[in-house]
Amino acid sequence: MCGRFAQIEPIGSIIKTFFIDEVVTDLIPSYNIAPGSRILSVVVRDGKRYLVEQLWGLVPHWAKDPSIGNKLINARGETVNQKPSFRNAFKSRRCLIPASGFYEWKKEGRLKVPYYVRLKSGSTFGLAGLHETWTSKSGEELRTCTIITTGANALMEPIHDRMPVIIPQDRQDQWLDTAVMPDEVLGLIAPYPADEMELFPVSTMVNSPKNDSAECITRLQ
Repeated sequence: MCGRFAQIEPIGSIIKTFFIDEVVTDLIPSYNIAPGSRILSVVVRDGKRYLVEQLWGLVPHWAKDPSIGNKLINARGETVNQKPSFRNAFKSRRCLIPASGFYEWKKEGRLKVPYYVRLKSGSTFGLAGLHETWTSKSGEELRTCTIITTGANALMEPIHDRMPVIIPQDRQDQWLDTAVMPDEVLGLIAPYPADEMELFPVSTMVNSPKNDSAECITRLQ
């Protein structure tokens, strides 16, 4: 699964990395992003790339209650084109979620040790996501998203059997293009090459979403 991640790159850099045409958010970077938070997302509308903010935890448009989003922070890549909660969004509302790295916890005896996982290059990458707009009875709109996961690569396997899907930069156009049919992008739902990634233990201060500083991603010796 993916239950915590970081986005620490300045907005200006994200604009360049993801070729953003228009920014419609004032969110600031965070070292410790938890489910239920407002997060950055790259969506395409009318052929342009927008950097927007959405609530992490997808609420399908047909849901009676937005609380369902608490259970839909992740979508399993193996069934994302089949599950009622995700299949429509997978067909026409795919997005990218900029991330500098993500966290996973490894059981070591009675302890759970947090690890920070990132690209060796240190570059910000795009997590595969889906987005939805839910409308309340009073007409208020709630924009939400989820992160797609897949089986772990060789780097992640000793820690967890799942990992978020990272879309390579040269395939991001294909992922975002809703004219591309779902069957054509299923191949992008795969573990990212382990040899391009690294991980290391970090402080347990990341266990609390209230802690949001560079100490969260500082490597422990």
